[in-house]
Amino acid sequence: MLDRKAYLKACECLRTIAHPDRLKMIQILLKKESQVKELAKICNIRPNVASEHLTIMKDRDLLEATRIGRDVFYKIKEKALSNIFKCIEKRFSK
Repeated sequence: MLDRKAYLKACECLRTIAHPDRLKMIQILLKKESQVKELAKICNIRPNVASEHLTIMKDRDLLEATRIGRDVFYKIKEKALSNIFKCIEKRFSK
């Protein structure tokens, strides 16, 4: 059984990813590193909105960012996101 601290961390993680654009970004990032512009285009949102979502996930240690020149590339840091996403796909795929 988990302790209260673990439940609180789990809730924070789940609240963080509980957004359609963030889930889509996670799905993309599970396959490959991507930059803000690419994620924004795929999610059909403005780059500044994509950047805000990515910053939130990065601040909660779910993502890592690497700067190469002017570009920032994001990748999954929290490996458990893969398992969480598999559960989501299994439950909600058509």
